[in-house]
Amino acid sequence: MQFTKETTMGEMLDFDQDIAFVLMQCGMHCVGCPSSIGESLEQACMVHGLDADEVLQIINDFLKENHPDGE
Repeated sequence: MQFTKETTMGEMLDFDQDIAFVLMQCGMHCVGCPSSIGESLEQACMVHGLDADEVLQIINDFLKENHPDGE
């Protein structure tokens, strides 16, 4: 599995709850906020002043390391 900037926060967290820790390390502390669940990664990064491409790379690196078979 590989995410894009259009992937919603809810989709990412449904796939792996540990992504919340990755997002918090990037400076996104509203992961549990109900309104964030429907936002795309790009929208959430914009709100927090983060570079969506950098955060996406960190998330996809996490996925490669923790889900090498894509599941």
